[in-house]
Amino acid sequence: MANQNEQIENMSPDMFKVVGGRSAETDKLSKKSVSFWKEVILRFTQNKLSIVGVIILVIMILMAIFVPIFSPYTYNQMLGNYNAPPSAEHWFGTDDLGRDVFVRAWDGARISLFIGITAALIDLVIGVLWGSISGLAGGRVDNIMMRIADVLSAVPYLLVVIILLVVLEPGILPMIIALSITGWVNMARIVRGEVLSIKNQEYVLAARTLGANTGHLIRKHIVPNALGAILVTMTLTIPSAIFTESFLSFLGLGVPQPIPSWGTMASEGMKALMTAPWRLFFPAFLISITIFAFNAVGDGLRDALDPKLRK
Repeated sequence: MANQNEQIENMSPDMFKVVGGRSAETDKLSKKSVSFWKEVILRFTQNKLSIVGVIILVIMILMAIFVPIFSPYTYNQMLGNYNAPPSAEHWFGTDDLGRDVFVRAWDGARISLFIGITAALIDLVIGVLWGSISGLAGGRVDNIMMRIADVLSAVPYLLVVIILLVVLEPGILPMIIALSITGWVNMARIVRGEVLSIKNQEYVLAARTLGANTGHLIRKHIVPNALGAILVTMTLTIPSAIFTESFLSFLGLGVPQPIPSWGTMASEGMKALMTAPWRLFFPAFLISITIFAFNAVGDGLRDALDPKLRK
């Protein structure tokens, strides 16, 4: 017995060897788990093109806010220097009325971004409510609501917008109303599809059993779990609205003069393409880079939120 006790006292950890252990898997399992949204943010930040898009959008928004505030000129101030090329005094040159194109471009950015983002937010609210109620109700209610959406989507989008803008007086509010009148249909379809896949999950059925009403289900269960698809759709709706607004303003159906918009500036610049090409180049470039940035962010969100790509 004394001999055994002496042997136990002389034992050291170096005398033992782990048999069958897999250190790589043990280290992997011991790592702290990352929440879904933290993983989404991590994967989004790893997408270089999406980060470039975010940087561009931040710069665009800051310039649209601060340039008209701190510029020595206003968007409708006639300086008497007609069709002057870009210079140190006028970075984007001047137009045929002697107005500074740089200030007008960033004032136009305010209008275009405001119209695009506001129209997208209205589409978001209407589409989420319509799609959620339709998917949750099911049956006859779902059939009627989706047939209404089918009728609205059957009419060409641009035709509806042009007719409304012809009937209504030109302005920012009529433009937003025209862009939103049928723009929510795509959001509603996407949300309805997400609801149909979510509403039979155990936690939703449990909430129904406990007496949760439709509003509670939409707020607490449907929207949070469909947030990925909603965010991606919204980020892709904004550039579409901006492009549509610019296109309609180019045709003369947008905001009235002398309020600047990228579309109206491009329309005016087209008339002076041979003599003052900078008047068309700068608004067209800002439209293109903004749409590219929103699409890059939307693609990055889609990839980051795709469960098939999760590791």
